[in-house]
Amino acid sequence: MKHWLRIGISFGLTSAVITTLGLMVGLHSGTHSKIVVLAGILTIAIADAFSDALGIHISEEADNTHTAKQIWGATIATFLTKFLVAMTFVVPVLLLSLSTAIVVNLIWGMSILSVLSYIIAKSQGEPPWKVVGEHLLIAIVVIAVTHWVGDWIGTIGV
Repeated sequence: MKHWLRIGISFGLTSAVITTLGLMVGLHSGTHSKIVVLAGILTIAIADAFSDALGIHISEEADNTHTAKQIWGATIATFLTKFLVAMTFVVPVLLLSLSTAIVVNLIWGMSILSVLSYIIAKSQGEPPWKVVGEHLLIAIVVIAVTHWVGDWIGTIGV
């Protein structure tokens, strides 16, 4: 796989999963509102996808080793991956109760992260359990912290 495509897809997938799950869990624990969680996912899918794509664009430009075509390829791959993956989290929220949708999306997101981590580990000759475990641990920390922050915000009634 070409470098620019690998960068865009791996960054976009990881960012979509971590930010969307963190936002969903935090908003759910703070508001218990389906419309608020849905709005959060859509915001991530649009605004954060553009933000991440620009971040990759600037990072690749700063590296000063890639052509304009490669830089734009990474930019577009990041945006499309982040947008499309984040949008997959909308479906359970629309079709299921919010609590069930959160569980389904947690399983979905952790599965995506596990598969990506496994592929990365195999391509680098690393033990898959180590890479998958490390990445899932980071995701769990983010989810736990955003849940706690959501609970806290919900109790102070801001």
